Amino acid sequence: MNDNPPLYLGFDLSTQQLKGIAVTSSLKAEYEVKFDFDADSKGFNVKKGVLTNQSENEVFAPLTMWLQAIDGVLQRFKDAGMDFSRVRGISGAGMQHGSVYWNNKGEQALGSLDPCKSLEGQLADAFAHPYSPNWQDASTQAQCDAFDAHLGDPTRLAFLTGSKAHHRFTGPQILRFRTKYPAKYQETSRISLVSSFLASIFLGKIAPFDISDVCGMNLWDIKAGTWNERLLSLTAGSTDTSDIKDKLGAAGVPEDGGAFLGNISPYFVQRYGFSPTCAIATSTGDNPSTILALPLRPLDAIVSLGTSTTFLMSTPYYKPNPAVHFMNHPTTPGLYMFMLCYKNGGLARENVRDSLPPPQDAAGPWQQFEKLASTTSPLGQSSDLNSPMKIGLFFPRPEIVPNVRAGIWRFIYKPNTHSLMAADKTMWKEPEDDVRAIVESQFLSLRLRSRDLVESPTGPNAHLPPQPRRIYLVGGGSRNATIARIAGQILGGWEGVYRLDVGENACALGAAYKAVWSVERKEKQSFEELIGARWKEDEFVERIADGYQEGLFEKYGPAVEGLDLIEKEVLKGEKSI
Repeated sequence: MNDNPPLYLGFDLSTQQLKGIAVTSSLKAEYEVKFDFDADSKGFNVKKGVLTNQSENEVFAPLTMWLQAIDGVLQRFKDAGMDFSRVRGISGAGMQHGSVYWNNKGEQALGSLDPCKSLEGQLADAFAHPYSPNWQDASTQAQCDAFDAHLGDPTRLAFLTGSKAHHRFTGPQILRFRTKYPAKYQETSRISLVSSFLASIFLGKIAPFDISDVCGMNLWDIKAGTWNERLLSLTAGSTDTSDIKDKLGAAGVPEDGGAFLGNISPYFVQRYGFSPTCAIATSTGDNPSTILALPLRPLDAIVSLGTSTTFLMSTPYYKPNPAVHFMNHPTTPGLYMFMLCYKNGGLARENVRDSLPPPQDAAGPWQQFEKLASTTSPLGQSSDLNSPMKIGLFFPRPEIVPNVRAGIWRFIYKPNTHSLMAADKTMWKEPEDDVRAIVESQFLSLRLRSRDLVESPTGPNAHLPPQPRRIYLVGGGSRNATIARIAGQILGGWEGVYRLDVGENACALGAAYKAVWSVERKEKQSFEELIGARWKEDEFVERIADGYQEGLFEKYGPAVEGLDLIEKEVLKGEKSI
């Protein structure tokens, strides 16, 4: 008899790593492990977790590398001393939109795994295609154009599916896969998202999609709660949609975000010592999982500073438009999640960091980055509020919002005349001025696109301008104190800027909380009720920076307009990707 409290596992299959976290019923994290694809995988020549085909703007990852990582993470849990028999439930998070194409051997292979052999060695032949397109993939412009036009225009598509067409979204990706690899598409028996792929491995059979993650496909009619027949027909290339429905899962999508899918595969019981009664819950997307890492309140915002940059809020209002993403809330019927997402997040900041000359002292590259960002005046301005502002766009990869090619654009914006001019080297010191500019640019874009989705507070703070109540930072960039300060200066947050105590593992943490809720909830008990009662704020978050600062927040207002003008200028004459 095991006297130790039960554990719940959450996994995050992201671009560069597979992370795992084990929490107790009281939400205390006991174990955290990770498997870095570049550093730890064997036999894959990946860079930052992916392979690329630049001639077609393709970015993708080997599926067998992920299988190697699952065994690797579990071994690291074991090496850390974790007793797998304590685990009562498992859920996961996967980078959104990526697709996995199983052949007709897949289901049988999942259900007959030999515990003496690795996952990689046994499932390599279970796929019709050995790669999964990554969210950074930009190869589907023609397919996106077809999706945007098929229902009339991008606004109509966004109203029905929560988003206009985007390169990374699964529907356009499946359409391109069908036309580029027709034989492989015919060979495909089932299609998984990254999240349901992860659940499938632990379940021992192909798992259904999650009610939130399915909204990242441009195929799911959110208000109707079913597939959109016209979009399925476009994707399948036929008015007969029965085959593509079978590929997507004839059993449908569970409406319950905590649905019990079954007990864990015998493979993991025999190989690692899991209890045969360990429950597998649905896995969701990385962004929906992030909002489960804490019980969000109205007007709270999460900014994920990972490989990509995302802005997340939950809301009871469904207000889709082509500039944002709306999805079903991953656990709570009647709530929606809206999201802003950018390809050029952490990698873009790293590019600027790496361009800096070697430091003269012993400081590391991030220390040098922080010093320059904190000592450079906001927007490179003088004390005169009407003096020129330095604003740039830094896109080492083709960007989603705005939809432009890779490139760097540096501008001088004069707020008093609303005029722009391209910056030359006499006006802009490269790369030093890039440091603060890239951080400001990313947060200015978030403010620009979220300003119609936030409100002024009520009560004693009603005089403040519209802004989030709190800003929660997660992801690798949340460790950077200067980035946190700039986030508060630009985005506001009248209660301040906070970081989750396990900020870099927020997706995995949200998945673990989802597993706790799935297994331990009472009838009709919501995620917010169960997790909110157990979540101790002072143990899980820390205030790391001021939020709204009177005068400085207002100073960035004209810069928001300047960024808007710069994007429009760059888009002039730009050929869509």
